Order: sequence, then structure tokens, then C-alpha cells
Amino acid sequence: MSIVHSDEFGQFQQDSATPHTSRVATKWLQEHSSDFRHFHCPPKSSDMNIIEPIWVALQCAVQKRSPPPGTPMDLQTALQDSWCEKPPGYLQTLVDTMSRRVASLVCARVGPKRY
Repeated sequence: MSIVHSDEFGQFQQDSATPHTSRVATKWLQEHSSDFRHFHCPPKSSDMNIIEPIWVALQCAVQKRSPPPGTPMDLQTALQDSWCEKPPGYLQTLVDTMSRRVASLVCARVGPKRY
């Protein structure tokens, strides 16, 4: 976690997605709660979910490939290659936009906002 946070604590973003609320996930979160800060988000609030721009970037990169991936293994390789092509500060840049995204949502109180 020290890659993203200088105090070595990560941040887990809980948006009540089904995988986050499963019995297994809930148990794991309880057992590892001292390893990160827990940040609750409204359900389906993609503006506050840092994974969304990552999914979009990977999807765009894979869609631009020629020829497109033809098998699940080709898709896995394309995703891994696209991820490895991201610059070293890519994740930190997304983390740095978090406070701006949260402030934008608080001000708007409705719907998605640009960040």
C-alpha cells in the first residue's frame, strides 16, 4: 500500500456491490480491517469508484487492437499488455483526482459528474 499512500495504509472503497457484501468478502474485510481505511460509497456511484476509468482505458485499448482478441486467452493477453503499457504514475494520477471527484459529487448531489 505504500505505493499509493505514504503512511502505508490503503483505502478500500465499499459501494455495496454484491461481490463486496458476500459472506467471504465480509469476513476477509473484517480480518484485514487494520490494513486499510474503509470508505463507504453510495451504491452504483461510479464517479467515486477509481476502477471505472481503469476499465474504460483497458476496454478502449483492447478495442483498438487489430486483429481483435479471438479467444479468452487472447483477451487476457491483450488486457495484460494494455495494463503494462500504462505509464508508471497512472494509478497515482487517478488517486490524486479522488478528492476532486468527491467534492464534485457533494456539490452536485445528483448524477455523474466530469472529473
